[in-house]
Amino acid sequence: MFDPAAVIAGLPHLPGVYRMLNAAGEVLYVGKALDLRKRVTSYFQKSTGQSPRIQIMVSQVAGVEITVTRSEAEALLLENNLIKTLTPRYNILFRDDKSYPYLVLTGHSFPRLGFHRGSLEKQHRYFGPFPNAGALRESIQLLQKVFRIRTCEDTVYSNRSRPCLLHQIRRCTAPCVGLVSEAAYAEDVRSAELFLSGKEDEVAERLEARMNAASGRMGYEEAAVFRDQIAALRKVREKQFVSGEGEDTDIIAFGRSRGVACVNLAMVRGGRHLGDKNFYPRNADDCEPEQVIEAFMLQHYLQHSAPPHIVVGAKIAAQPLGDLLSERTGRRVQINARPGGARKAWLDMAERNAQLGAEQALGLQATGEARLAALRQALELPETAQRIECFDVSHTMGEATVASCVVYDRSAMQKSEYRRYNIQVRADDRSPSDLGAVERTQGAAHRAAAHDRSLRDSSSVERTQSAAHRAGIEPGDDYAALREALSRRYRKIVAGEGRVPDMVLIDGGKGQLGVASEVFAEVGMSEVTLVAVAKGEVRKPGQERLLSPGHGAPIALGKDHPALHLIQQIRDEAHRFAIQGHRARRGKARIGSTLERIAGIGAKRRQRLLARFGGLRGLLSASMDELAQVEGISRTLAQKIYHGLH
Repeated sequence: MFDPAAVIAGLPHLPGVYRMLNAAGEVLYVGKALDLRKRVTSYFQKSTGQSPRIQIMVSQVAGVEITVTRSEAEALLLENNLIKTLTPRYNILFRDDKSYPYLVLTGHSFPRLGFHRGSLEKQHRYFGPFPNAGALRESIQLLQKVFRIRTCEDTVYSNRSRPCLLHQIRRCTAPCVGLVSEAAYAEDVRSAELFLSGKEDEVAERLEARMNAASGRMGYEEAAVFRDQIAALRKVREKQFVSGEGEDTDIIAFGRSRGVACVNLAMVRGGRHLGDKNFYPRNADDCEPEQVIEAFMLQHYLQHSAPPHIVVGAKIAAQPLGDLLSERTGRRVQINARPGGARKAWLDMAERNAQLGAEQALGLQATGEARLAALRQALELPETAQRIECFDVSHTMGEATVASCVVYDRSAMQKSEYRRYNIQVRADDRSPSDLGAVERTQGAAHRAAAHDRSLRDSSSVERTQSAAHRAGIEPGDDYAALREALSRRYRKIVAGEGRVPDMVLIDGGKGQLGVASEVFAEVGMSEVTLVAVAKGEVRKPGQERLLSPGHGAPIALGKDHPALHLIQQIRDEAHRFAIQGHRARRGKARIGSTLERIAGIGAKRRQRLLARFGGLRGLLSASMDELAQVEGISRTLAQKIYHGLH
C-alpha cells in the first residue's frame, strides 16, 4: 500500500520536478514546484479542492519520484522536457505542430523572395514566423505587387532567356535577363525589408524620393512605376486594421465553452497582425486559464522562438518563465498580463477568437458525436464503438500503387495515426527505376526464407512470405494491393502493436469486402465490423450503398442521413491521402527512371545532377555546357544526357 506520509517526509524544501507513478511504474503526471514538499503534500490533503481529473489521478498514485533543480526556471525546462518525452496521461498536452513558415529574402546579388520552413541559415534574412502558410503566401503576393521582387527558384532564374509572365503582369522586374540594374533591385529589396519591419512611413518616403528623382530627369515612365507602388502601398496600409509600434509581439488568450478549451495565438510582426491560430489542449477541461496558458507557453516556446513581447490573458508566473525564455533566445523576453493601449486591443480580439474557437469546436464535436450515434444505430454497432479505420488504393494503370489507412477516433480524424503502404508490383511490368528495388526485395526474401528454414520459426516464415508477396502482385490488381495493406496493418495490431478498431471501412464493392473478410479471418479479427462503401452505378455523392457481411442486402441510408455524411468524410479523407502518396511516389519514380535509362549514369552522378539543378525540371532546362560543368560529367557524357532527356 502506498503511504503518502512516508514519501512526503523524505521530500526537501527545494525547487524541482515531481513525477506521480502508478502501480505499473507508468508516469501519470509531471509537475514543477518551488517547494517540492509543500507542493506534493497539497495533493494528499483532504481539505484541498481538487478537480475531478486530479482526484482520479491521485487515487492511482503508487509512488512519487523527484528531481531537485537549482531554480524554478530550470524546473520549468525539465518539466516541459519530461512532458514531451513521457506524455503523461493527466498533464495538459498540446499537439506538436509542424515548424512555422518564414518569409525569406535570400543572400544572392539579386535576392529571391520565398517561402521557407525549417532551419534558418545565416546568409539569408528571415521574417516571421507566420501562423500558417496561407498568411505567408498572401504576404508574398502583396510584396510582389508593391516591390516586384523575383520569386523563382535559382535553377529557373539562371536559365531564363526572356522575361516570364510575372514580368508582363508587373510582378517582377526581370533581373534574370538584365532588365533592372543591381543597384535599383537592391533599392526594392531594401524597401521590402523596411516594410516587413513595420517601417511603412520610411518606405513611402523612399519611393516618393525615387519618383521625384525619375521625374526630374524626365524619366516619366519610371516615375509612373514608383507612383503605382506608392498607391499600392497606401491600399495595403488602409487594409491593415491592426497596427502597432513596429514591435514583434505574440498574444495568447484562453476561451472555454462547456468543457472545450481553446488557446488562441495571434502573431504581430513589425506592427502588423499576420494572423492567428487556435490550439485545443487535452486534459484541460477542468483547468484554470492560467494553468492552460502556462502549459501552452512552455510547450510552444521551448520548441519555437519567442518574440521580445508576449501578451497573455491570465495572471501567470511571468518572472521565472520570462527568465527562461530570455535565456534560451539570448535577448530579453517580456511577458505582460496587464496590457494597455494597442496591446489591450490585440488581447481583446484574441480572447474573442479563442471563445469563438471553443464554441466552434464544441459544435463540431456535437455534430461528430451525433453522426457517430446515427452510424451506430444504422449498422447496429455497440454503444462503445468509436474508432473507425478506412482503406483506399490509388495508382495510375498499376504504376506507383499506394494504399492508405486513415483513422477516425474521439469524434475527429486522427492525422498522427494515418499510414501509407507502398505496394510493389511484378518486376517485368515495372519501370527501370523499380527493377533494382524488386531484385533487392526478392533477394532479401530468399535469404530470409533460408534463415527461417534453419530456425523453424513460423512467425518469421510469415514475415518472409509477406515480403515475397510485396515483390510480386500484378499491376493494377486492387484486390491484391488491398490484401497486402490489410495484412501488414492488422498482423501488427494482433501482435499488440496498436489498437483494434471498432469498424473498418473499405472504399469498394463486394470484391474488396470479400478480400477484407478473408484477411480478417486469417489474422483472427472476425469480431471487427467490416463495411464496404460502394459508389453505385451513377457514382454520385448520396447514392452510396453500404455492404457488410452481417447484412444480407445493401444498406441505403439516404443522401441527408448523418451517418452517411460521416462515412463520406472518412472515405474522402482516405481517398485524398492515398492520391497524395501515389502522386509523390510516381513523381519520384519518373525522375529516377528518366536518368537511369541513360548509359553511364550511376547513383552518384544522378545525385550530383539532381542536386546541381534542383530536380528534373531544372535538369531539363540545362544546356550541354552546364551539364559538362558537373563533377564527373565529361563533354561526351553531357551530350548523351542532353539527347537522352530531350
